[in-house]
Amino acid sequence: MKALSLTQIVTVGSFALLAAAGAKAETYEGVQPLASAKSRAEVNAEAMRAASAPDQNVVRGSRGAEGMATSRDRAGVVFEAMRTAAAPDQNVTSGSRVNSKVISTLQNPLDARAAAAGNSNKL
Repeated sequence: MKALSLTQIVTVGSFALLAAAGAKAETYEGVQPLASAKSRAEVNAEAMRAASAPDQNVVRGSRGAEGMATSRDRAGVVFEAMRTAAAPDQNVTSGSRVNSKVISTLQNPLDARAAAAGNSNKL
């Protein structure tokens, strides 16, 4: 009998490792059973409703502005906006001048007008 060379021993060993790795392959278990909460008829009916829905391919916002739920009345918001716009020191901040502090000493014109008219419609 002949003695095996080192390359032959390495070759035989690598083939043995490949054969051992191939023997551990996974087995095929087939298609898994379907687990659905809806029946085929329910899914089909839902698909038909979705397919016939109006504006289904329209991107949101392309149909104009969407409605918005408001929590305040329009008159109160308009009054607050007018009062803020008429404030005498609305554009002055503490950083407007070096080492300055903003102390509002001026009365808001809308408040003065309301006081003169005897209307107490303040915020």
